[in-house]
Amino acid sequence: MMTEVYFVRHAHSVFSLDEEETRGLSSKGWEDAKEVTKILIGEDIDYIVSSPYTRAIQTVEGLAGKLNKEIIRDERFRERDLASRSHHFNDPIEAIKHVFEDPFFQFPGGESNKAVKMRGIAALRDIISTHKGKKVAIGIHGHIMTCTMNFFSDQFHFDFWKSTSKPDIYKLQIDENFELLECKRLWNKKIEKGAKAKS
Repeated sequence: MMTEVYFVRHAHSVFSLDEEETRGLSSKGWEDAKEVTKILIGEDIDYIVSSPYTRAIQTVEGLAGKLNKEIIRDERFRERDLASRSHHFNDPIEAIKHVFEDPFFQFPGGESNKAVKMRGIAALRDIISTHKGKKVAIGIHGHIMTCTMNFFSDQFHFDFWKSTSKPDIYKLQIDENFELLECKRLWNKKIEKGAKAKS
C-alpha cells in the first residue's frame, strides 16, 4: 500500500536567530503560502502535520482552513540546530556544507546531520504507520527535509538543499516497505519567478 507524503518547505520568513521558533512569514511569504494552498488543494490531502515553528505552521494553515482540518504538530520536524544561539558563522553556507560532507560532525551546541536524519525518519515512519495509504502534507524546513530525504537517496544532499526554494513542495510516494517509489517537485518555477517579480 502506497502512502503519499507532501513535504512543504516553509515560505519566506525574515531571519532572526533570537526568534527561531516564533518568527512568522514575511509579506512575500504570505503571498507564496496562498500559492501553496492552490497547489495542494487539488491533491485530496487527508492529514496535515507540521513542525511547531510558526513559519512552518503558517505556510500550511491556509490549506488546513480550506480543508477544515487540524494541523498536527510534531516537534521532530523542527529545523536542525546548526549550533548554539551564541555561535555565529562568518560563512554560514560553508558551515552548512561542512555538516553535509561529514554527517557525524556537529558544531558546539548543534546537531549532526545523522541526528537530524534519525529524528526525521522516525517521525516519517510513524506517519506512514499511522496514516498508511493516505495523503499527508508536512510543514517542514529545508535542512530537516533534505536530511530526511537523504535516507532514500544520496542525491538529496548539499546541492539539493541549495537548489530548494522558500516555499517548496516535494511529493513522495512511499510503499509499505518504506521504499521511495517516486519523488516529484510540485512547486512550479514559473510561480516562483512570478512571486519574485512582485516583491
